[in-house]
Amino acid sequence: MGLVDMKQRIGKRFPFLYGLRVKQLMLQRSILNLNPKIKYAYVRSPQPFTYIAKKHKSILRRVLGNTDPILQENKIVNLKIALRYVDGIVIHPGETFSIWKLIGVTSKEKGYIEGLMLSHGEVRVGTGGGLCQLANMLYWLALHTPLVIKERHHHSFDLFPDDRRVIPFGTGTSVFYNYVDLQFYNPTENRFQFHLEVTEAYLEGSISCDNELTYDYRVKEKNHSFYETSNKWYRGNEIWRQKVNKHDDSIVDEELVNVNHAEVKYMKSNGTQENE
Repeated sequence: MGLVDMKQRIGKRFPFLYGLRVKQLMLQRSILNLNPKIKYAYVRSPQPFTYIAKKHKSILRRVLGNTDPILQENKIVNLKIALRYVDGIVIHPGETFSIWKLIGVTSKEKGYIEGLMLSHGEVRVGTGGGLCQLANMLYWLALHTPLVIKERHHHSFDLFPDDRRVIPFGTGTSVFYNYVDLQFYNPTENRFQFHLEVTEAYLEGSISCDNELTYDYRVKEKNHSFYETSNKWYRGNEIWRQKVNKHDDSIVDEELVNVNHAEVKYMKSNGTQENE
């Protein structure tokens, strides 16, 4: 039995232990967040910077198995609330962007409602669900800049088949208040700014800079595959960030950002594994 499987079984059999562990991890993160050496980004500005490094938009309503479509409408409500804290945020030199330091607890008191969440490799419903789409957007935008990915957690499971996917598998991220965070560090002398909005059909976002960047940044997928291990199917790949010379399109540097390894959970109608 794998470590992930073991954690799942323990969590399901002894839910109170899981709850205690979550509280412990939340307390540990709250203490770590008090570190005076870390300067978090808090300043927001409605005026976008001149130089846009990357734009992207993601579909709000997707086919996600047999999930209730109303939960996707709820997700949109939750996204609009969260954007109040993130849209326009400026990351100054030496600052760290933290999604949870900005958004805080996704409580009913703030207006959040039930949406889809991933827990123990399964889809469940929880208050504030659906913010992974926001985290995915922020991560994808940050990858196209010199920002350092300080903290990012990948999903251990591939729960749904690709539905109109336009970016590589494995460029998403998992977030869970407050210890499963998404953080970027700005090591440059430039300021970076996120702008995001929810339109009728998309979550749209951009990251801009107060100065024109010397290089372009591209994200490439390598070694993508589906493979079987111990009678289970997995999906894996590598995500690389390339620094590209603007003048001749040559690759100046290449960085392995993350290696993905996720169990495939979706099935074909005949009961066999999809994409086998």
